Amino acid sequence: MDALEPAIERDVALDERPFRLEGGGELPEVTLRCAIYGCPETAPGGVILVCHALTGSARVADWWAGVTGPGRPLDPTRYAIIGVNVLGSCYGSTGPSAINPATGRPYGGRFPLVTIGDMTRAQRLALRSLGVARLTAVIGGSIGGMQALRWATDFPDDLDLCVAIGATPLPALGLALNHLQRQAIMQDPAWQSGDYAAQPAAGLSLARAIAMCSYKSAALFDKRFGRRPNRSGEDPRRSLAGRYDVAGYLDHQGEKFFRRFDANSYLALSKAMDVFDLSDAELARIRARAHLVGLSSDWLFPAAGVRALAERLRAVNVSAQYDEILTDHGHDGFLAEPDAVAPLLSAALETIRS
Repeated sequence: MDALEPAIERDVALDERPFRLEGGGELPEVTLRCAIYGCPETAPGGVILVCHALTGSARVADWWAGVTGPGRPLDPTRYAIIGVNVLGSCYGSTGPSAINPATGRPYGGRFPLVTIGDMTRAQRLALRSLGVARLTAVIGGSIGGMQALRWATDFPDDLDLCVAIGATPLPALGLALNHLQRQAIMQDPAWQSGDYAAQPAAGLSLARAIAMCSYKSAALFDKRFGRRPNRSGEDPRRSLAGRYDVAGYLDHQGEKFFRRFDANSYLALSKAMDVFDLSDAELARIRARAHLVGLSSDWLFPAAGVRALAERLRAVNVSAQYDEILTDHGHDGFLAEPDAVAPLLSAALETIRS
């Protein structure tokens, strides 16, 4: 079945020029790619902003089809569903591959540090340009969940519900894995300090393979691959280059990835994940209902850390609920298990219906 098409997909130029960044830099101008499902002016349930993960896009129904569409929790006949490609990405929004109007060349390695806070402030400006001043909910998983939480802390009067799935400030192991992925890209000679003519394919492929290990679980890898030789017929016991099936899978994922995602955007967004943090004072600003969801086999954002964040929210008098999805899919569970995610989203939205 074809993915649901947005009613509107357009680029929105922000009014703030230059756009000043939390890290001290600035961008002369910013454009964000937006996709809208349904009609914001007439949707009976209001507007829901759905924030994508690291390599997602504004087209929510393309990557979260299991929960988006008529009769599903993100139903465009009840709500207007809006996706915004984040600042720093490569799917239509201003990022390292965009042209710097000051030089006429791509930003490349000179693209400044952006934060989750920069992303959400840019989203808010884009929504204002679209005529959207208030949100029923902000929902996201992984870095999308970070955005949902930052919306709730920074714009507490703008939303009624924050749903964050598999999202907390990164623990040390997550910081370590992101560091290794960036090193894989930057140590590829083809990276050229970010000014490459062609993708640093070897480095970006390796970065994606490392990431795929962190997105899955040991149980899932054992179930899918075990110790079987690669399905191409290689014998890992006969040569150094011979691969097991799991290695063939990781190499295949890396090879697919460098054809669809920009290496400098990968660097920018993974760094934004690293620097995301939440103080108790920031959490105390939240007025929306918070619904946090952990994934039982997630070792990138362990469920225990998500549960602890919910407890921190309740400790500063925020209305916070915690649920956990039992899954072997690891961090990818919020994408791979739509039948488990859907009832949680429906229940969370039900709490704010009048």
